[in-house]
Amino acid sequence: MPELHWQKSSYSQEASACIYVAATSTGAILLRESDEPEVALTIGPGQLGALIAILRP
Repeated sequence: MPELHWQKSSYSQEASACIYVAATSTGAILLRESDEPEVALTIGPGQLGALIAILRP
């Protein structure tokens, strides 16, 4: 399994409350929180776009 390249969200301001995102070779996107990095949510690109649209102020 290839190593994932996790990127911190530019919206994460506090070191203890960060969201990280990584893309897999299959096109899936993984999301995880800094306080529980062993747990990741797997979503598709369209789902991520919809989530961002809902959360964006």
